[in-house]
Amino acid sequence: MIHTPLHRQLMRPARHLTLAFALLGAGLMQAQAANPSMLNDFKFDAPTYIHKLPFAKYDVVLQVSEDEPARWDLVLNNAQNILDAVGQENARVVVVAYGPGLKMLFKNSPEAKRISSLNDEGIEFDACHNTMEGMAKKLGHLPVLVPQAVIVPAGVLRIMQLEHAGFEYIKP
Repeated sequence: MIHTPLHRQLMRPARHLTLAFALLGAGLMQAQAANPSMLNDFKFDAPTYIHKLPFAKYDVVLQVSEDEPARWDLVLNNAQNILDAVGQENARVVVVAYGPGLKMLFKNSPEAKRISSLNDEGIEFDACHNTMEGMAKKLGHLPVLVPQAVIVPAGVLRIMQLEHAGFEYIKP
C-alpha cells in the first residue's frame, strides 16, 4: 500500500484514538486488578467472603448509598459496635457501598484508614462494579479504591444475595 501524505494525515487520528482506547482499557483492567474481585465467580446461591470466619453466628450487611461522610461514620460505628457486642470471631459484617456511597471506599476517602483497621478486624467492604463503571464514564477511568474494597458485580445484587443467605440488613 502506498502511503501518501493525505493518507498519513487521515490515519494519525485513528492511531491516536486506538492508543487512547488501549490505554483506557489497560487502566480499567489495572484498577480492577488492584482489588479483590467477585466479578468472575459471583454465584447468587453460593455467597463467598474475603475473610474466613468459620465460627460466625451473626451475619449482618450494612448498606452505604449516600455521599455523606457523617453517614459513613455512622455505618463504620455500627460495624465496630457489632463486633464489640458479640465478639470479632462471632460476627460476619459486610458493608456494601454503591451509588454515591461508593465514594466512602475511594482511596482518598476520609475513612480510608478506618476502613483498613476494620478490615483487619474481619469486616468486609464491597464495592459496586456497576457504580464504578458509571463513574468511569465521567472520570475517564475507574475510581481508585482502598485496597481492602472487594469488587462485586452490583451492590444491590450483593445485598439481595446476603439477605437470601440469612444476613440481617441494616441501612443506617
